[in-house]
Amino acid sequence: MPTAVLTDRERTAVQAYLRLLHTVRAAFDVGGGPPLVPPAVLAEAEQALERAGLTGNEEAFFRLLENWCPEPGP
Repeated sequence: MPTAVLTDRERTAVQAYLRLLHTVRAAFDVGGGPPLVPPAVLAEAEQALERAGLTGNEEAFFRLLENWCPEPGP
């Protein structure tokens, strides 16, 4: 399984994105209307992407995410 060596800022961006993803999933699980995501969670992810120099470069970010956190195989 390949692993990527991330900088501290890249790792922080990936972790913030994963927290955002889990928050959104949990909001959908609650049901009963549109999901509510706390603005602080979204702001944290945006700030982490900016500090890592990944704002506007989603391809590079998702490549880091895939290498650091690959989907489990069959």
